[in-house]
Amino acid sequence: MITPELFDHLVELAALELSPPEAEYLRQQLNQQLKALQELVAIPVQASIPPALHGVSYTAEIRPPIREDEWIPSPYAEAILNQAPEVDERYIVVPDIPHQDLE
Repeated sequence: MITPELFDHLVELAALELSPPEAEYLRQQLNQQLKALQELVAIPVQASIPPALHGVSYTAEIRPPIREDEWIPSPYAEAILNQAPEVDERYIVVPDIPHQDLE
């Protein structure tokens, strides 16, 4: 369970600004998600069942072959680049995002 103190610490680490009602709502939602995960973990599953087993067998014999990657240039590349505020050698230039190092 996520306590109010732990949640406040996580909010601080994430540099979020939440009002008290928003924080309490989000904390309750996260606790509901954790409760749902605990219920799933509690379901008894035989150890012989692989983690990714599902109801449809998908063996190598019936699996379609992996397609080759093929580069197909977009006919709209120039129109897209013309909309960008700044372009350098056909790359869109984006500004640096200011950040603070966390301690």
